[in-house]
Amino acid sequence: MTRRKLAIIGNGMATSRLLDELSRRGGLQMFEVTVFGEEPHGAYNRILLNRILEGGAIDDITLKPAAWYAEQGVRFYPGRVVSRLSHAARRLWTDDGSEHFFHAAVFATGSVSRVPTVEGYFREDGRPKGGVFAYRTAADVERMRVWARPGQRAVVVGGGLLGLEAAKGLVDLGLEVTVAHLFETLMNRQVDQTGGQFLRRAIERLGITVRTSVNTKAVLGSDRVEGLQFGAGERLPADMVVFASGIKPRVDLAKDSDVPTNAGILADDRLETQLPGLYAVGECAEHAGTVYGTVQPIYEQCAVLADTLTGANPAARYRGSKVYTKLKVAGVEVASMGAVEAGSPDDEVVQVVEEKRSVYRKLIIRGDRLAGAVLVGDSSAAAGLVRVFDNRSPLPENRLDLLASGEAIPGSSAGNDPEVCNCHHVSTSTLVAEIRGGCDTLARLSNKTKAGTGCGSCRGQLADLILKNAPVTAGRAKG
Repeated sequence: MTRRKLAIIGNGMATSRLLDELSRRGGLQMFEVTVFGEEPHGAYNRILLNRILEGGAIDDITLKPAAWYAEQGVRFYPGRVVSRLSHAARRLWTDDGSEHFFHAAVFATGSVSRVPTVEGYFREDGRPKGGVFAYRTAADVERMRVWARPGQRAVVVGGGLLGLEAAKGLVDLGLEVTVAHLFETLMNRQVDQTGGQFLRRAIERLGITVRTSVNTKAVLGSDRVEGLQFGAGERLPADMVVFASGIKPRVDLAKDSDVPTNAGILADDRLETQLPGLYAVGECAEHAGTVYGTVQPIYEQCAVLADTLTGANPAARYRGSKVYTKLKVAGVEVASMGAVEAGSPDDEVVQVVEEKRSVYRKLIIRGDRLAGAVLVGDSSAAAGLVRVFDNRSPLPENRLDLLASGEAIPGSSAGNDPEVCNCHHVSTSTLVAEIRGGCDTLARLSNKTKAGTGCGSCRGQLADLILKNAPVTAGRAKG
């Protein structure tokens, strides 16, 4: 029987996860899958770009090496841009002029850097000035590494996750780094003002200067960057400027193909666009008025889309996500979920401040249910809180029990077998069993369980589990 042709446009983290979900449902045998990726290599973990800046190779953060696609029977076109798509003809065309037929197609085009409207970003020939970079792709980071020299003055515009990671990478390379953030609070989407103050102090302890509530107006210099000008007319000298000030969905191809868009590509509960047989997933998709830019909602979308495409669960529907984040930002543990501020006078707010440990924890409780949480400096309670948040479990009378072991949370078995990888829901017992079974390196363990291949924040815990549980060889035992 002739297999139906499925085209996936884009090869980022959403595509990587979608391929895994299709594989689990037999979809790679059911469809003739073709993936079109603009970058010249397999899918990689964009959250871990800082490792390339610090001297690593693309292989260090690769989720699917080029060989994986062929091994799984997936046709992969790296370095190919899809320039045109016709829903009526069920065809798409790439920038080399080739034509490809499909029965169904998925837009997984992701997002691009949202560069503020600033004067002087480009030279007269339309190229960015020397020393001006966006922080988004592996190629961006490789160019940054080539340019950077110890002692240079660098400014990172944007105090979110990627901006702080870029700043940490540059200061580790010996540069004098300033973070310039438009808002008063660093990572203002994930933490509240107090959490932002704790995060700021931790960042400043790394030797990074933090400037908040500053609006970048212009890049100074003619052929190469010489500095930045802020809204009040202040000038800050710089040899290098990195823009990490947010992202915006890539919708140009969809829009040019008459697929309805808003901020993102409009998709329904089956992740299907308004044109039958065309789907959207990940950072380019807009569902019920929301575009998600974090890993966990995108992975939830991929599971529903795989069910939809394969028919494994015809009733599967995506109803939106409760957003939570657990990351290590420039070496600082940060976790947040739901509301970060009280929404009404009836909300109960519990805050724990430990100045000596540089730890801040906050709970938002609404109607005896967890409505949100912020953790900075210590995210050990995050796994238990996520379960309570997702399940809307009743809370213990002593609210501080929520910040202790999972055993203190009613109906939770987290204390016996805590979840280490929240992105892929991998428990301690599963990891220990695989380590004792021979997965005695981080690469082997991640490849087998997928742990550590999402946001990457659990990789330190994985390494610790390997050290504690990997079998000792006879030679080592004798030593």
